[in-house]
Amino acid sequence: MTPHPSPAVIARYTDLEAHLDEATVWSVEVHLDDCADCRALVADGTTDDTRALLDRVAAGVSRGRAAGPAPAPRRRLPVALHRWAAWHLVPWLVMTVAVLGCAVLLQVLTPGLPSLVTLLAPVAPLPGVAVAWSRRHDPAWELIAGTPSAGLAMLLRRTAAVLVVVVPALALANTRTGGSLALTLLPCLAFTAATIALGAFIGVRVAAVGLGLVWMLVAVAPAVVTADLPAVLQPASSGGWALLALALAGFAATRADNFRRLASHD
Repeated sequence: MTPHPSPAVIARYTDLEAHLDEATVWSVEVHLDDCADCRALVADGTTDDTRALLDRVAAGVSRGRAAGPAPAPRRRLPVALHRWAAWHLVPWLVMTVAVLGCAVLLQVLTPGLPSLVTLLAPVAPLPGVAVAWSRRHDPAWELIAGTPSAGLAMLLRRTAAVLVVVVPALALANTRTGGSLALTLLPCLAFTAATIALGAFIGVRVAAVGLGLVWMLVAVAPAVVTADLPAVLQPASSGGWALLALALAGFAATRADNFRRLASHD
C-alpha cells in the first residue's frame, strides 16, 4: 500500500478550482484505486449527483472485474526496491568505481601528482545522481512518478543508494593515497546537495553536468598543471565544506514542490 495523500492534497484534488501538478494527480488516482478510506474522503467533497455517478461507475467496474480473469498477484518487493535503486544506475556506479580505481593506480605510478582521489571526490557521485531520477534514463519513470512518494523523496532515496556505493569506494581509495578523509567525503556530500538544490530549478541531470564541468575546469585541470591541490581542498577548508553541505541540503528540502513538476526531471 502506498502512503496516504494528506487531507490537504485530497481537498485540492476534489476542488475543481485548485491546481495540482501532474505527478500529484497521478499519485492520488493510483492510490484511490486501492484505498477505500481515501475514496470516502474524496466522496465527502463531491455533490450528490457526482456521488451517484461515481457509485454507478464503481458498480460497473466491479461487475467487469468479477466477470474477468483473476488479477495477477502483485510483486511488492521489486517495486519497493525500484523506489530505492534501479538497474540503470549499475553501469554508472561501476564506471565511477572504475575511475576511482584508475585514480589510485595513477597516483601510485605518478607520486608527483596531487591527490587525484581528493580532486575527483566532489564529482564522483554526480553521474549516478544525474540518472537517479530522470525520465530519459529510467524506463519505468512514468510508473514511479505515479506514486505519492515520487519527487524529492524518490530522488533522495536513489541518491542515498548512489552514496552507499560511492562513499565507501572513496574512503577505500583515500586509504590507498593517504589524502584527508574529511576533504574527500565532505566535498562529495556538498556537491551532491548542490546538485539536488540546483536541480530543483534546472533539472538534476543538467545541474550534475554543469557542476561537474565547472569543477573540472576551475579545480582539476589547474591542479594537474600546477601539481598542487586548490585552496578549497586544503585542510583549513573542511569546516566550510561541512557548513556548505548542510546549508544546501536544507535549502533543497524547502524546494520539494519543485520536484513534483515533471519538467524538473528532464
